[in-house]
Amino acid sequence: MTKLALKKFSEIDLANPFFDTLKNDYAEFPVWFQKKAAAGEAAYLYKTSTRGLVGFLYVKMEIGRVSDIDPPLKNGVHLKVGTMKIDAHGTKLGERFVKKIFDHAFEAGADDAYVTVFAKHDALIALYERYGFKKYAVKNGPNGQELVLVKSFRGAGGDILLDYPRIDPDDVKICLLAIYPEYHSKFLPDSILNNENFNIVEDVSHANSIHKIYVSGIAATGKLARGDILVMYRTSDGKGPARFRSVATSFGVVEETRRIKTFVSLNEFLKYGQPYSIFSKEELQTMYATKKHHVMIKFTYNIALARRLIRGRLIEEVGIPAGPRRWDFLKLTRAQFDSIFQLGQVNESYLIN
Repeated sequence: MTKLALKKFSEIDLANPFFDTLKNDYAEFPVWFQKKAAAGEAAYLYKTSTRGLVGFLYVKMEIGRVSDIDPPLKNGVHLKVGTMKIDAHGTKLGERFVKKIFDHAFEAGADDAYVTVFAKHDALIALYERYGFKKYAVKNGPNGQELVLVKSFRGAGGDILLDYPRIDPDDVKICLLAIYPEYHSKFLPDSILNNENFNIVEDVSHANSIHKIYVSGIAATGKLARGDILVMYRTSDGKGPARFRSVATSFGVVEETRRIKTFVSLNEFLKYGQPYSIFSKEELQTMYATKKHHVMIKFTYNIALARRLIRGRLIEEVGIPAGPRRWDFLKLTRAQFDSIFQLGQVNESYLIN
């Protein structure tokens, strides 16, 4: 299994050494775990064939006032990150879990998400803060004092990372960007199609990360700016007419673009591109040497459309012209974006109004 899988607590082996640090931090963890098992609750696991269990995530909804922290959270709909543990191994799995937390929160219509964490876990705190969590309160318990970090989904911070995964389509360019099928689902794992095998999604940084780097040979992509929105479009796999096999799958937000020639050395280029690109080290080395693909688009992977839109619907219902121009990089209107958003059945909570 190399994916996030939802498993009942009763199916999870508490004796696994993965849970030892949680038992050390929380004396009551085994009792809590058994209560969750008895109640039939579930958590996300991430296992790999080589390392075994490397990730665990449990979230729950809380309605009303959260009064066991100081100061309390006001009456509302709160998503609590009950437990999140990652055995870091350089694949950005923590970012994958953060995205899953936000997906749950928006599905439930939460006002905010919050997590308690001991101050010693500075790397975990930095991960949460990068995506908009703020230190809000403290919680005193039998194991000591914990920090309470809260991410609000009401209002906006004016930064694409602090507001992540919400998007703001006002006053930005909105563009359709094509990606070949052999790269698509390895690169954007939450956008995998129903007829694809999830085993193609590997435990590697370019799959897990919130951040992605797309290497483009289209000069016009170099004009994209921070905050511009990308509609990712998986081209046909050749197993039928493109009208039915090409499909819009997801939204991303541009962080920056860089031309390959701006990197002063190969090492700088690899350090920038390798963790977030689908391409191998050898392929990137060739690109740097030849400058064949000359624009690096760094973007955040924000939303997988609940309903993927085939090319036929994009033409007939969204109003994107069928041709003669090839659909590799197309500028879309705000009205076309709105249509894709609605037809894709995306939760409106993802929009910053």
